Amino acid sequence: MMAICSWIAAALAVASLTLAAVGQSHATVFAAWQVANVPFGDTLNVRKYPSGTSQKQAAYPNGTVLQMTGRCTGGVNLLDIANQPAWQQERKVRHRWCEVWHDPARNGNFVAGWAYGKYITPN
Repeated sequence: MMAICSWIAAALAVASLTLAAVGQSHATVFAAWQVANVPFGDTLNVRKYPSGTSQKQAAYPNGTVLQMTGRCTGGVNLLDIANQPAWQQERKVRHRWCEVWHDPARNGNFVAGWAYGKYITPN
């Protein structure tokens, strides 16, 4: 019985390390997109959740390069469409929210947020 418990404990330890490694590797793969098409004098709001009524985390002007996780609403993944022409990529995300990995306070604490696809373009 003691050997079985030790084996289970070892298996759980390996599984948790594997899950931690998978989570870390996913977080380091980003698609670089930039803010575009925002009206003159305005900024793109990055929000906590994929909704125009969600809490605003930060605002970025046209030309700002964003680190996108790749995940967008509607099952679109920016990494999956990266080999397509820019206009096709833009068309696929135009009415979607896409996840951004950013540092809204500029203090080294990165968080996930959401940007509306109409205002981003492949970099």
